[in-house]
Amino acid sequence: MTADQIEALFTRADGTYAFARWGRPIAPIAFGVQDETLGLIKGAIEAVCALAGHETTDMDPELGSNFMWFFFRDWDELTQVPGLERMVPDLEPLVARLKAADANQYRAFRFDDRGGIKACFVFLKMDGALADLPADTLVLGQAAQSILLWSDRAFAERSPLAVAGQTTVLRPEIADVIRAAYDPVMPVAAADKTHALRMAARLEVANGA
Repeated sequence: MTADQIEALFTRADGTYAFARWGRPIAPIAFGVQDETLGLIKGAIEAVCALAGHETTDMDPELGSNFMWFFFRDWDELTQVPGLERMVPDLEPLVARLKAADANQYRAFRFDDRGGIKACFVFLKMDGALADLPADTLVLGQAAQSILLWSDRAFAERSPLAVAGQTTVLRPEIADVIRAAYDPVMPVAAADKTHALRMAARLEVANGA
């Protein structure tokens, strides 16, 4: 991918550049699903983390679980989750906005002192569109969109996934960006568009250009 293409993946609708990767091992948990789906979620997270060279863990020392998935039928269910309003500020206004927008998914992030991701909350309203997706496709897509702080427009027109034969996989160029983002020489967070130039350089090195 070119520097301009990478820049677009992390440039928000308001024109600001905002990049962040996880700054600690990922400890996932899911609510509202059966054990079989929980296994798919953990498998997808482990696969994306293996691609990034990042770690997963059973327990975060500060938060316990730092990657929380919520599956539900109605947005109002979130306001009934004990303690969630302490982890997701302004939960009730957020739920109102998501209902008004007829949204079926949302990801909320929390950040550490360096700007790295320290927690992510994935909210999935299982309406017709999401419920019709194969479970492995749904969870891989969400894991990919949560491994980095992407732009709010990054995947508005095209999914990060592709189909190879009978298998759903990450698009190769998206996988390359994730690898480059987690290169140890790259910063954990960035707000300057020159970061995209550095990412493009890492891709060139990795691809032998």
